[in-house]
Amino acid sequence: MTIGLFVSHHVERWVASPFGVADGAPWTIIHDAEALIRSALSGLGPDYGVQGDIAVHASATVEPGAVLKGPAIIGPRCFVATGAYLRGGVYLDEDCIVGPGAELKTSFMFKGSKIAHLNFVGDSILGAGVNVEAGAIIANYRNEQDDKRIRILFQGETIDTGVDKFGALLGDGTRIGANAVIAPGAILPPNTRIGRLQLVDQSPSAA
Repeated sequence: MTIGLFVSHHVERWVASPFGVADGAPWTIIHDAEALIRSALSGLGPDYGVQGDIAVHASATVEPGAVLKGPAIIGPRCFVATGAYLRGGVYLDEDCIVGPGAELKTSFMFKGSKIAHLNFVGDSILGAGVNVEAGAIIANYRNEQDDKRIRILFQGETIDTGVDKFGALLGDGTRIGANAVIAPGAILPPNTRIGRLQLVDQSPSAA
């Protein structure tokens, strides 16, 4: 597998994270997300409060009305707003924000990343310093196709992921404009800029 497909090629903090030994294709890691996050719970320090399979750092803020379904780890100085919905295995590194009305499903967010509000982000890995503006969607399922298998046109080659649910790997510093749509199966290198209302579709059928 080309190094360009590895999570660590796009997310600098991955290797030093609790999941670094699982470096590889992002869709493989997403498939194992719940198990990886549950395993990481046992290695957290005393600054985390743990209830069942949900851990929240003492310096994090989870507003009333937010819904957290484990396994989940909410790291230092993170903010989860009223109306946010986190489920399916979620990891927030340091200083992350999940805004009101945002849904985060089976995803990893790294230091300083933000999903503003009214977003859906599914089955994805967001590097450090990623910003997803209001209304932007990172879709995870090819509902419109008879064949749901996610294939990605990457560096001129078609990659068959072997899965039917995968959103995106967003490299460090990526910016997604308001109401943009990232179609299922995207790999965006660090510092990518996606404009407002833009559609990104890396399926071979969209080329």
